[in-house]
Amino acid sequence: MLTVAGNDWSGLDGVRPTEPPTVSVVVPYYRAQAQLDLVLAGLAAQTHPATRLQVVVADDGSPEPPVVGPGVVVVRHEDRGFRAAAARNLGARAAEGEVLLFVDGDTVPEPAYVAELAALPALLPDALVTGRRRHADLTGWTPDRLRAWFAGGPAPEELTEPAWLREAGSLLDADDRSYRFVISAVMGTSRALFREVGGFDETFDGYGGEDWELAHRLFTAGAVLAHRERAVAWHDGPDWGLRGDDPVAARREKNAETRSLARLLPDPAARGVGGWWRHPDVVVRMTPGGDVDATVLGVRSLLAAGLDLQVWGVDPSVVDDDPRVHAGEPPPPVLARCRTQVTLSGPLRWAPGGLAGLVAQVRPGGVGRVTGVVDGVQVEVAATRALRRCARWGVDMSTLFGEAQVDVPAEPLGEHPDVAHWLPRL
Repeated sequence: MLTVAGNDWSGLDGVRPTEPPTVSVVVPYYRAQAQLDLVLAGLAAQTHPATRLQVVVADDGSPEPPVVGPGVVVVRHEDRGFRAAAARNLGARAAEGEVLLFVDGDTVPEPAYVAELAALPALLPDALVTGRRRHADLTGWTPDRLRAWFAGGPAPEELTEPAWLREAGSLLDADDRSYRFVISAVMGTSRALFREVGGFDETFDGYGGEDWELAHRLFTAGAVLAHRERAVAWHDGPDWGLRGDDPVAARREKNAETRSLARLLPDPAARGVGGWWRHPDVVVRMTPGGDVDATVLGVRSLLAAGLDLQVWGVDPSVVDDDPRVHAGEPPPPVLARCRTQVTLSGPLRWAPGGLAGLVAQVRPGGVGRVTGVVDGVQVEVAATRALRRCARWGVDMSTLFGEAQVDVPAEPLGEHPDVAHWLPRL
């Protein structure tokens, strides 16, 4: 299966599959038939072969089911409030295409939307692609008027396109914060990758945030981010930030989104400092030392590293049941979100900034893994996204991300270290 090094999909720019892929487009919907009529008319006008295109409308509990044309699949769940994430997952479960695309129920795709957005995931199953969302006033528009526009007729009034989305560029140089440029209104990936990560997090029960969380989780799983400007869909109305809503209500809505993201997304810029989180940025697996004193100092040195970090493999009772220390293995939801994984075959005392420096080396733009040895203690620091993608395809780390041997900025603790001496110096 085709894969690429890092995030460099440039060799596939403009390439099309020899055969159009099978594509499923999921459209979340709630009680907006006129807007849905336009979206379905746009999907019926696609240049992608209709025989290889499935449309799934996922109804988020409307009082009456949507009216759709022949061949369109409708799936519904009960009304339990705003559940766009759950509705999209419901639609994705009914999807049969090898490529899975999303377009919102108020966002009308241009005729080339499916072909442009699906091409890269069809060639590169690791791809997570976002299209271009433009804005227009479609009030009172009909499917006939829409078809006339796409055939070269009069266009609607175009509204301001958000600058922050235009700043995405190609995303060839995607970093840990590029998830912010992925929006579920115009998004696509392979169905296999979407299902591997479990889809959208259904704990999101309000407007916004679920697409950024999914994009971060996909990137952490080794996804290759790309922005395809030629995959255009038109949102009916202005962007959320330009709607002129009540400022207090808008601020409350945005704050709720920020809190939800901080809970799940281990980006320091998203969650700030000073909190305790169930999903840390850095996961450390540490083999305990030969005695409890070395283990205590080794754990305390890790916790003093200034990182959003938790430790697994150590009995928490030896450090007074610190909630950041755990026996056993890190659970799957933690591993799905942490950006970095550290493995230590024994405890070490880290130099100030030492561990943070190694972690920085495996961020995007660096290598996938660094390793070293300190007096017999094996040290490995690796990017989760590199580990996941290499494991998915059985490819060597050095081929896709690179790796390096390093001098580890730490020292061994030995047996029975002087705890009173070292604790103030960690």
